Amino acid sequence: MAAFSLARRLRAGETVFSAWCTMASPLVAEQIARDGFSAVVLDQQHGLWDTATLIAAVAALHHAGSSPLVRVPLADFAMVSRALDFGAEAIIAPMINSVADARQFAAVAKYPPLGERSWGPIRAMQLQGRSAPVEYLREANEGTLTLAMIETATALSNVDAIAATPGIDALFVGPYDLSTALSGGKAQDVQAPEVERAIDQICAAASKAGKIPGIYCSNAERALAMAKRGFRFLTIGSDAAFLRDGTAAQLKALNQ
Repeated sequence: MAAFSLARRLRAGETVFSAWCTMASPLVAEQIARDGFSAVVLDQQHGLWDTATLIAAVAALHHAGSSPLVRVPLADFAMVSRALDFGAEAIIAPMINSVADARQFAAVAKYPPLGERSWGPIRAMQLQGRSAPVEYLREANEGTLTLAMIETATALSNVDAIAATPGIDALFVGPYDLSTALSGGKAQDVQAPEVERAIDQICAAASKAGKIPGIYCSNAERALAMAKRGFRFLTIGSDAAFLRDGTAAQLKALNQ
């Protein structure tokens, strides 16, 4: 896989569909990649990934020709640079609610002069085929992506300023938390009118700022619909859901 291939594709205007993995199995993540997903998110916020399984999965995805992304735990900015050093090509950071949050995220993800990321991408260079440090350094700020999650009412009110923050490459909608927040904790209807309006507002803010609009989708049908509305990085379901759906289909066939 070419180094920084996800960034190159998205910056060229392509639409990318990604899988989402929570089960902390590098083999499962690799199989999903080999089955055709060109990008896979490893979810540390709500998934079961620890550092050891994360390192193994990032490498497995590179070897499978797929771009690894990591969603870091809430406010764990230290893991941002570590995950990039492990070879992740993009970081999704939850609950980016303000410009201050966005700046802190960008600072640990980008090298000077854009940010303050500390040097040490030895494993990333191996996986991305870069032997000269200056070569990786020259490409890393453009080649590694920062996706700021917009999933609260506060973030929505600050969305234009967050999108305009230097070092933030994309806005990523967390529709379930967003729907919970906008309903005052009463519902998780991601297609409620106020949520749909917010989703379009976030997409428009990203596009206006020249950033990449992204969103989590529960299934392929929703992802295709969101792509038509302007989103260009779309994640679909989860490894657990894929397993559950496949098992259910086989059991249904057996029980007919």
